[in-house]
Formats: sequence, structure tokens, C-alpha cells
Amino acid sequence: MTNTAISVKGLKKSFKDKEVLKEVDFEVQRGEIFALLGSNGAGKTTAVNILSTLMKPDSGEVSICGFDVQRQPEDVRQSISLTGQFAALDGMQTGRENLMMIAKLRGVSNPVQVTDNLLVRFNLTDAANRRADKYSGGMKRRLDIAMSLIGTPAVIFLDEPTTGLDPEARIEVWDTINELSEGGTTILLTTQYLEEAEQLADRIAILHGGRIITTGTLTDLKEMFPPTKVEYIEKQPTLEEIFLALIGKGGEVNEK
Repeated sequence: MTNTAISVKGLKKSFKDKEVLKEVDFEVQRGEIFALLGSNGAGKTTAVNILSTLMKPDSGEVSICGFDVQRQPEDVRQSISLTGQFAALDGMQTGRENLMMIAKLRGVSNPVQVTDNLLVRFNLTDAANRRADKYSGGMKRRLDIAMSLIGTPAVIFLDEPTTGLDPEARIEVWDTINELSEGGTTILLTTQYLEEAEQLADRIAILHGGRIITTGTLTDLKEMFPPTKVEYIEKQPTLEEIFLALIGKGGEVNEK
């Protein structure tokens, strides 16, 4: 079995006259947290929509867990889960009822046990019988991610999962993402929050102008910058400085 969970080669997508994805190439390994960084309108959500079979590419090869997204979409859907920018909850139902609904829709054999286990895992047991629209932002996002785990998908797409959350709720979600990765789940994370990628990602790709302009670990990206030396201190560039320089809004960078 190959260790590659996600493979993207030559991915292109246009809307009318606008070419959003021009020649996107990247790979994500099994069990990895892979962050896709980009400004608003860079094409992050478009890429996720194609990878999750919600949108057809114009050209290119995309496979998830060895399944081609165009030729084997049903197999891809069995292997993945998608959490979008906004929590996809039924606010009129309780947390438990939301989980039970998804468990039944996905045809799991023991929905009650699966629901109870997820409530415990995501620290939602005390709120299980409370309507979801009464949850805090962090609780809603935790419930949303819990729902996405039903059926034990091998790959989870998290499209800007902490948008609109306060710092405390964001840290709750970060803890959840790290736990999922430690359990062997492959995670592709899109975000505008550079600190988020810095905290979570095993590897980072920067999407700009319709292309991946660089990919690597945080250490790899830092090595593209010459160290700034003061008399006694060597200053390491932040991910924000690296990002802005690479998309042409900061200082110089040494391309490798």
C-alpha cells in the first residue's frame, strides 16, 4: 500500500474567464497534517471542492487513497469527510441527535455506541441533550468535526475550520486536530491564519496566483530566508514574513 493519501498533479480549474487553479501539484502522506495557505480568492476552497468530488476539474489527475476523484467518486466519498467553513449542524436538534442522524445516514451498524463514543471523545457528554444552537462556537465546531468522523474516514478536509472562532475556541479545535492526526487520520487543512499552520502542520503549501509556489516543513520554509543577525541574536523569520515575501508583499527570499 502506498503511503500517499492525496495526490494532485496538474490540477486546473476556471470559472468563465478567470483561471483559478493553473497547474496545482502536491502530495499528502498518510497520517499527515498538510496546510494549504493562501489569501482570500487564492483557490483553496475550489481545490478542496474538487478533491472532495463536489466540483469537477477542467484537467489534471487527482486521487484520494488511490481512488481517482473523477472515475471512482463513490470510493473517494467512502474514504473522506469534509468540514466546511461553517458548522453544518441542525440547531433544532441536540448534539446527540445530530450525531445519530449522521450515523444512520452513513449506515453504521451501531449508531448509539458510535454517538456515545464521539460525545466522550470530544468532551460533549454534558451538552449531549442540549440543542446545538445553544452551543458555543468552539462546541459547535467540535460537534461538526465529530460528525465528520462517523464512518472512520481515512482523510478529512478542514476548510478554514476556525474562521470566526475566539482564541480559546480556536485552541480547542487545534487540540482536536492534533488528536485526530495522532490517531492516524490524514488531514488537509486550509487556513488564512498563519499561526494555525505554524502550530499544526507537518508540511505547508502556499497557493498563490493559481499555483503552489512552495511546499515544505516550517523549517524548510525558514531556511529560504537568510538569518537576520543582530549583535548577539539570530532572528528566525515568522511564517507570516515568509508567506508575505513569497507572494511578493514582503522582503527578499532565497528560492531553492
